[in-house]
Amino acid sequence: MKAIKEVMSWIIPVIIGLAIAFAIKSFVFTRVRVDGPSMEPNLQNNEKVFAWKQAKVKHLSVIVFDAHGEDPSAKANTNYVKRVIGLPGDSVTSKNGYIYVNHKKIKQSFISKSERTSGTGNWTLASLQKTQKWNDGKAITTVVPKGKYFVLGDHRSVSNDSRYWGFVDKDKVLGVVKVPFWASNKTRRANINSLAY
Repeated sequence: MKAIKEVMSWIIPVIIGLAIAFAIKSFVFTRVRVDGPSMEPNLQNNEKVFAWKQAKVKHLSVIVFDAHGEDPSAKANTNYVKRVIGLPGDSVTSKNGYIYVNHKKIKQSFISKSERTSGTGNWTLASLQKTQKWNDGKAITTVVPKGKYFVLGDHRSVSNDSRYWGFVDKDKVLGVVKVPFWASNKTRRANINSLAY
């Protein structure tokens, strides 16, 4: 009996600890590894960040989402990290390296001029839908639909993002990315953690 009590005295705390860890991972945050260069210079390939599951998605939030079913080339269990440019109801346009949301030029101080202009292109949501054949030829989209987000990578010339395959469904978002204080440098951390509005 004494042996059973002793075993239980360490098994119960382990079970409780595992349950707490599972609850935190399921409902609070999860750790994510950045895969690829699409968020450079602010996030590097293989960098470890956190995705806060309860955080509100805003303009310029960096999110992690399940890309399977959004990007036709994404396999199951593939997550992407991108920056939210358009929220539901927003019009989004790109012209000469500038992004306009609802006809207002957004600040893109988080990337350099060459990163803004190289690979971004000139487009509207409607022109992207036509050229990339989003939405299976359904009605032309001029604003981000309800329950969806329009996302771009910071490294526009290499990013596989909403320009090519369309919108991200709200239900696919796993969380808002935050870089821990001990990682990266102050400017890059701020460009991920502090720009959302």
